[in-house]
Amino acid sequence: MIPVPKVPKPAQFEKKAGQPGKQWLKDNPTTTGRPPAYWNAFTADLSAGFGGLCGYAAMLDPTGGTVDHYLSYKHHRDKAYDWANYRFASGTLNSSKKTADDTVLDPFEVQGDWFEILLPSLQMRVTDAVPDAMRAKAEFTLKRLKLRDGERIIRWRQSWYDMYKRGGLTLDELRRVAPLIAEAVDKILAQGGVAP
Repeated sequence: MIPVPKVPKPAQFEKKAGQPGKQWLKDNPTTTGRPPAYWNAFTADLSAGFGGLCGYAAMLDPTGGTVDHYLSYKHHRDKAYDWANYRFASGTLNSSKKTADDTVLDPFEVQGDWFEILLPSLQMRVTDAVPDAMRAKAEFTLKRLKLRDGERIIRWRQSWYDMYKRGGLTLDELRRVAPLIAEAVDKILAQGGVAP
């Protein structure tokens, strides 16, 4: 995970998603199923605000990604159409998170250098920069979302790293699509080594 700035609400969000969604909630007070996904019309806006990077994996999601309700609509119906509650996430990580809500780190609260990628394993780890009060939450986030060493996430990282090693991406381009991997390469190069 990397720091992500809060994304301004799109001008048409309230008209096209917020108002109709809140009306649906009002009209269906006892419905426990999924509310209409009016927010999907704004996935591209949310993605742009995250620079196209999944808020949890900190990598470009070529599948287009999803709108993650940081506080799930299952537990927080009143937040289902609240723009401030949305995070951009890959579908895989959104599915892993499910209703974990604020037991996982919020991409908006992560600070620089809290996480790093290790080479050549491509595993993510929590660094000493994470405050003691946040460390357990950071570790839980890695476990719940399988960010440390989940098979899918490792393959996703491997695809970007292999592209860089084959010359398909410059280091600057790698910084844009997978900044934590680029930081790992930078560390090795700064020590006079060659990225494995």
